[in-house]
Amino acid sequence: MSEAAVTARASADDAGTPHTPMSRRFRGFLPVVVDVETGGFESRRHALLEIAAIPLDLDDDGNLVLGSSVHAHVEPADGTHIDPQSLEVTGIDIHHPFRFAKPERDALDHIFNHVRNAVRHHECQRAILVGHNAHFDLGFVNAAVARTQHKRNPFHPFSVFDTVTLAGVAYGQTVLARAVQAAGLQWDQAQAHSALYDTTLTAQLFCRIANTWPKMAAPAATAD
Repeated sequence: MSEAAVTARASADDAGTPHTPMSRRFRGFLPVVVDVETGGFESRRHALLEIAAIPLDLDDDGNLVLGSSVHAHVEPADGTHIDPQSLEVTGIDIHHPFRFAKPERDALDHIFNHVRNAVRHHECQRAILVGHNAHFDLGFVNAAVARTQHKRNPFHPFSVFDTVTLAGVAYGQTVLARAVQAAGLQWDQAQAHSALYDTTLTAQLFCRIANTWPKMAAPAATAD
């Protein structure tokens, strides 16, 4: 089938739907917002301690909205290190009796199963990680995948959507708290550095920018 025929077929298919389906919105990728809390900055050296993910969804008007979240505390993997200063920033007590941390492999299974279900639901090819400084989060995910020899990672291995770049262009802010506030959203510093909270606010920020982008974009120049 020619490229023109494929385009015509897609246009005909979309004509009866109120909006472009997720499977065609981002070249077959499903945006999944992720945040990790860690024992340091080096993904192959420092421990993954907490991870949260929120696959995005579409409302009836075709706007991006938050889907259901998934979250896990993670036991430090054997051979990984924890910088005490990182724990001071995150407030994580790895010995807390109610932390209910999972072994790293089990935590990945818990997150990845949820993400794969969302990918199937939207008939996408795979997930693409959305994050604030997204390559930091993806680096720790990939390092955990390598340590556990996990064979069913749903995320693209290197491509991401980064809200640092998007917020910098849209609002002139790159710090998450300031970008969230510039977008007209509420930020609670007391909840910051919880993986689930940071994932939720990053997801709201990404949706706000993506849903507003057509209105923010300058009209195309026309020839006189």
